[in-house]
Amino acid sequence: MPKTAFLPRHRRTRIVATLGPASTDADMIRRLFEAGADVFRLNFSHGTHADHMARLAIIRDLERAVGHPIGIIADLQGPKLRVGKFKDKAIDVVAGHKLRLDLDTTPGDETRVCLPHPEIIAVAHEGMTLLVDDGKVNMIVREKTATSLLVEIISGTRISDNKGVNVPNVILPIPALTEKDRRDLTAAMDMGCDWIAQSFVQRPEDVAETKKLTNGAAKIIAKLEKPSAIEQLDAIIEQADAVMVARGDLGVEIPPERVPPVQKKIVRAVRMAGKPVIVATQMLESMISSATPTRAEASDVATAIYDGADAIMLSAETASGSYPIEAVTMMDRIAGSVESDPFYRPVMDAEHPDTALGDTSDAISASAHYIAKDINAAAIVTFTSRGLTALRAARQRPDVPILCLTPDASVARRMALSYGVHPVHSEDIIGFDDMVTKATSIAKEKGLAVKDQRVVITAGVPFGTAGSTNILRIAWVE
Repeated sequence: MPKTAFLPRHRRTRIVATLGPASTDADMIRRLFEAGADVFRLNFSHGTHADHMARLAIIRDLERAVGHPIGIIADLQGPKLRVGKFKDKAIDVVAGHKLRLDLDTTPGDETRVCLPHPEIIAVAHEGMTLLVDDGKVNMIVREKTATSLLVEIISGTRISDNKGVNVPNVILPIPALTEKDRRDLTAAMDMGCDWIAQSFVQRPEDVAETKKLTNGAAKIIAKLEKPSAIEQLDAIIEQADAVMVARGDLGVEIPPERVPPVQKKIVRAVRMAGKPVIVATQMLESMISSATPTRAEASDVATAIYDGADAIMLSAETASGSYPIEAVTMMDRIAGSVESDPFYRPVMDAEHPDTALGDTSDAISASAHYIAKDINAAAIVTFTSRGLTALRAARQRPDVPILCLTPDASVARRMALSYGVHPVHSEDIIGFDDMVTKATSIAKEKGLAVKDQRVVITAGVPFGTAGSTNILRIAWVE
């Protein structure tokens, strides 16, 4: 693959592109990157470990060719709740239709069908709502036995084989990690994925379990798709390294009109915590089969950017759609349009996180934002061993790029997900003068600053000590 110089992107919001059958070869993955993808997602709900390993190898080759860190997310499937199969593949239903859900695996008919999840039956109660096929069929539990539920159809017309089941407003006694997830998690870490996206998070303990298994080899993205997770939002954010607003199942289990305010609540809370937040699911859904999005979809993407999300994500649009390049290009265009809007900056500046009392690193990172603004600096430069300084800088949502210099390649790759951060894998610094020289020369080399501009530098002494940011320096670019 030919070597080409990577020029940092001007937009601050990052784009995540999911890989799949439509985006599996080296040429397509490179084109997605050139169109604007900053991070790639490997969806372990589909494909084999060999498939994912082949795509990861292509990304790492591309990374070396362009000389720029590229993040990789391994997205675990999580538990999938589904009805069983029918004798005739499907049944037609109407409002008032009674159907028994039981544990019998015999193919179903108009009177009964298997619900192979005793955990749902165990927590069910009369009057509880169940949703089938992404909410297309709404049913209420009328009777309960030890092994079955009698439900009444409230709305919907058809139930077919293996359709998904959602149980709103209930914490199910189901582990967030299935045996498949555990195998996939081990494979993802062996491959060297940077992020693990965990599905079906209901409680902070779910994230804590996965963190224990990864032991720092990868960072954890908590996918928020259950209303019960929103009720424990702060505790989950504290455990997770990043958060994804997974609006698919979330939009099924809460009323549609509640999704926008919940999205804003999550994005704000994660930003205040200084961690990356991704808005995902159905962002440009029509571009799976159309070369252009609907106006409503463009507005939806823009809303996530105005909310201050670190990243916006494409799923089937790039994994299996007919227009993967066009979808990424459209994301890039929308982000560029929003960020150049005169109203965008006042929105970002309207609210800044408070610094933690007595936290020197936090105070210096916040000060760097305001100083860069006051002196019209070209960039903020952070030297970091674990990425914490860059994350602190990013949560301020500065108007200038953040150049993140780190001696750890895995940290540089993870930082590709964060708002406005331009990660560079750089050799460790050996002293204060070396710090200034590297900061200014790399900022100039990467096109983030030109001669006679100033940059604001933050670092920690002793160098290489995580969490010790205690220096702020203003330097001229020569």
